[in-house]
Amino acid sequence: MYTHTFAIPTSLPTVFRWAVCCFLSTSSIAFAAEADRFAAVQVVAQPVGGNVYMLTGAGGNIGVSVGEDGTLIIDDQFAPLAERIQQAIDELGGGKPKIVLNTHFHGDHVGSNAFFGDSSTIIAHENVRIRMASDSNIPRVALPVVTYQDRIRIYFNGDELDIIHMPAGHTDGDAIVWFKNANVIHMGDHFFKGSFPYIDIGSGGSVAGVIANLDAILKMIPQDIRVIPGHGSLATVVEVSESLDMLRATHAQVNEALAAGKSLEDIIASGLGERWEGWGTGFINEERWIRILEADSKAGS
Repeated sequence: MYTHTFAIPTSLPTVFRWAVCCFLSTSSIAFAAEADRFAAVQVVAQPVGGNVYMLTGAGGNIGVSVGEDGTLIIDDQFAPLAERIQQAIDELGGGKPKIVLNTHFHGDHVGSNAFFGDSSTIIAHENVRIRMASDSNIPRVALPVVTYQDRIRIYFNGDELDIIHMPAGHTDGDAIVWFKNANVIHMGDHFFKGSFPYIDIGSGGSVAGVIANLDAILKMIPQDIRVIPGHGSLATVVEVSESLDMLRATHAQVNEALAAGKSLEDIIASGLGERWEGWGTGFINEERWIRILEADSKAGS
């Protein structure tokens, strides 16, 4: 690790020397905290169906297909976890991924693209590439090299994968990945199991869009399909339906309150009711979810 010794001039007044010491100490602690953010994270594999696995660690869940054609992954979490992700794949008998599918552009889903991009074909919706390419901090090797508008099908490891764009959903570039033969679907961030979701209104997302997309997905997939959520443990169609019910109910509740002239602060103070109390224990608590719903209402007005 790179270190640097900084000598504090003795000519400085005592109070200034003390202030510099405090600043350097605080800066060192902050740097160490950032460096250690992922130190304890373990990437763990779980079988889902056929030759499909789910990897958990920090950030969005990763889907993995390992077989005779090689390795394919769906999303790749944060950059500091890349080597641990690869180690987990190696333990499954896979190698460096040939294909990386990104469900959307957020850093907890594409952070390791640069690590895998030198030997993988990265595929995503065209809006994902547009948004990533506009960020000067993202290297070219991390960008999708194959994009699509509506959907694309991939034949890999004896399976048919339908990658389907979900318009105006979590963002404007989201997709789901459906393993037809393995009977598995990776939902990306259209589905936060048992918790309020994050919907990126500023990046083309909308609550109404997620509601419409989930409704369409539930009508197209079989009832016994195994579901990899963007965040949370493995799920079933029943739990996706519960998430859709929550979205519809809270969306209507907040819109009705706003239409009745209630302020955002009034709605937050009243809350969403006992039915949804357990849904605010994750990344998005009740207040933040109400704020997202209010922002969505403003964006749509």
